[in-house]
Amino acid sequence: MVRSLPAAVLAAALGVSACLLGASPAHAKWTAPTAQASDQCWATHYGPQPPGALTASGELFDNNADTAATSLSRRPQLPFGTRVQVTNAANGASLVVRINDRGTFASTPQEPKCLDLTDGAFGRLGGSLDPDAGHIVVTETVLD
Repeated sequence: MVRSLPAAVLAAALGVSACLLGASPAHAKWTAPTAQASDQCWATHYGPQPPGALTASGELFDNNADTAATSLSRRPQLPFGTRVQVTNAANGASLVVRINDRGTFASTPQEPKCLDLTDGAFGRLGGSLDPDAGHIVVTETVLD
């Protein structure tokens, strides 16, 4: 999730392409689908992060921003800067987050994780941080 290593170094350590970590070559082109809804999945939240932590995109981590990480196992990856409308299935609360990080969490049929939200975004969607509910069931719509 939050890291301070360059994408190429982290990719080499994980044995994956640097493109998966957002270090796309200049000639690579990916076009996000417009307003594509998905099935329900789980949105989790970061929890406490150390001061000065960086996201995979190189931004300073802000645990109150409307931003999120997507899983490295997601296919296709959402590029940094992609806006996603996230709606809590239980209460209808919705907000738009911007993808600025990658997580190492994996989605499985038993745990269909799709996003790791900042604590602020998680709370604004109705997720409980105290006591920690762990996840909320959401739908996501890729906007751009």
